[in-house]
Amino acid sequence: MSTSSFTLRYFNAAGIAETTRLLLTAANVEWADEHPEWPAEKPKQPFGRLPVLIQKSAANETDLVISESVTIERYLARTYGFLPADPRKAALQEQIRDRLTDISIAFDVQRLASDDKKEESVDKFKDLLKRQIEASSKALRDNGNNGHFFGSELTYVDIATYAFFKRMVISVRDAQESISDLVKASLTPELHKLIAVVEASPRLAAQVDKAEKLVSVLSA
Repeated sequence: MSTSSFTLRYFNAAGIAETTRLLLTAANVEWADEHPEWPAEKPKQPFGRLPVLIQKSAANETDLVISESVTIERYLARTYGFLPADPRKAALQEQIRDRLTDISIAFDVQRLASDDKKEESVDKFKDLLKRQIEASSKALRDNGNNGHFFGSELTYVDIATYAFFKRMVISVRDAQESISDLVKASLTPELHKLIAVVEASPRLAAQVDKAEKLVSVLSA
């Protein structure tokens, strides 16, 4: 086990920090959630944003403070072996993860769009989602449809994809049920398999068991 410990500053919600929580759990490191008073503590954050990851040494001294969710994810994924050391192989995972960011941005745009822009922004979200699901399903099939994008072990993109769809189905359900239902209906057998495999991983159980299971929602 690593001698480092971590504090993850974020809101008391899954949001865009869930992949980081899952990576910390899978890495079997000591870590804790911290929920700053917001917006009172906004000026204290590196860029006035959350999440923020704080890494401390074995002597409990702050070694590193970083912000931006995907930067945090990739730092942890590289540090604890969920991204390959080979930059070419890592890039194959990172491109899939970056597409999830594009869809998340499109989701926020359509959610906040004015009435005259709503249909156009929803259509863009749907198109990005459709393309991602098609590409992801093909990648999963090409890897033998074993519930992993690459190889047979848990990787960064497996975790990130699971967290993304959990957010799109569960976290947005109360705010925008139509989007939650759309995503549920769009998921392919290959993605159902990935979700089931990731959610059942013993390495993630300590975090996954804290909240509603995506597999249960999809099968309801």
